[in-house]
Amino acid sequence: MLHVNMVKILKRLTFGLDSEERRWERPGPTGDHLRRDVIGVVIFFLVSALALELSRGVGAMAEERSPVWLQHAVLALMIFPLVFRRRFPVLVMLVMSSLFIILSLWIPALSLQLSYQVAYFASLYSAVAWAKDRRVLWLGTTVVVVAMTLWLILSLTVANTYDGLLERVSEGDETWRGIFDPLTSAALYYFMVNFAYFGGAILAGMSSWRNALQRTQLAGQATQIARQSAELARRAVIEERLRIARELHDVVAHHVSVIGVQAAAARRVMDRKPEVAAESLRTIEQASRQAVTDMRNLLGVLRSEASVQNPHNDDDGRHPEPGLADIAALAGNQQDGGPEVTFSRVEDVPGALDEVSAPLALSLYRTAQESLTNVRRHSTASAAVMTLRTGRAGEQRWVELETVDNGRPRQRVAASSGYGLQGIRERVALHRGTAEIGPRSDGGWRVRARFPLQ
Repeated sequence: MLHVNMVKILKRLTFGLDSEERRWERPGPTGDHLRRDVIGVVIFFLVSALALELSRGVGAMAEERSPVWLQHAVLALMIFPLVFRRRFPVLVMLVMSSLFIILSLWIPALSLQLSYQVAYFASLYSAVAWAKDRRVLWLGTTVVVVAMTLWLILSLTVANTYDGLLERVSEGDETWRGIFDPLTSAALYYFMVNFAYFGGAILAGMSSWRNALQRTQLAGQATQIARQSAELARRAVIEERLRIARELHDVVAHHVSVIGVQAAAARRVMDRKPEVAAESLRTIEQASRQAVTDMRNLLGVLRSEASVQNPHNDDDGRHPEPGLADIAALAGNQQDGGPEVTFSRVEDVPGALDEVSAPLALSLYRTAQESLTNVRRHSTASAAVMTLRTGRAGEQRWVELETVDNGRPRQRVAASSGYGLQGIRERVALHRGTAEIGPRSDGGWRVRARFPLQ
């Protein structure tokens, strides 16, 4: 019965795990573990030797006739295999099980020492806690439990244990007797003691093994989380660099297109209207300086790893990002030598545009910038109308920027990368808005970007 119950406990604890956990092998002991085992075993032996002498002083070893030195040697033989309990756990359990039976038959009084029992308990615990191959552990534990069960049965039936019990019962009075006969009482008593002994060792060992498994799993999860965090940080950096690349494209395309238009106008009127040409050259000068300043700011962000990782941290060399208030000036800069741009602001509720957040205002500004660049570079338009308005659709309020021109696409222009219009669509998608970009049915081109307002 003892054998069956111990095997069921270990089998349930081992095979109740999932397949991945059953395949897990506990890492072997470190050098620090082995050093602590050696020191611990030496200290344990010294304490056990002292306890043996103290028990001899109270008469616990009075019936034992073996030499004192032999008793200490046998105790050492039972304790010192624990030095290897972590490196060879199953082998140490089997060796100490054999020693337990043999030495108990040789010097029975010594087997009653607490240190003797604790040493064997430690071997069982270590086997369950440190065995790498759980099937070998299950097989080895089965052999040990069967051997201990047979030894217990033989000690009760074949040896003089039962005779001694009968002799003590016959010498006592009736009040000494229990509710069961001596053999049944002895069998049940030894069964309970051994069940608690072996069961406790197995449960303690499995608890240690499971704790080690959980620590390994937690360490793996921590490593995975760290790796995922690094990946998220890397993606954030890449996304921020892409955002800066779009900003750089918008800035360069806008200023270069202004410079090109103003240079063409200056060339045409240089002989007839020098003052107009001079004004165009001043505009070119301002646009080129502003382009250099904007590019220096953006490239400075790219060079600074800290700024890329924290895009909202404004360094001393950066200027405030443009917003809605700058769109009117942007449209006004197109008058000389370029299409005539009419800009208007329409609010369904007074002060509605003041509620637009800074990131959304920047997206609206970049949309206006790219729309005007598209008109100058890819259209024959002589006039354009830009409207910034707010409105409501049901319960949702919105803000939109619409740019409409009266031209046609140029037939002979340099190949376009398409990054500008794609950038508008990406900005709109970022804010969960809608974009309408394309030719109008009555001629001209429309760019309309609508963003929901929170």
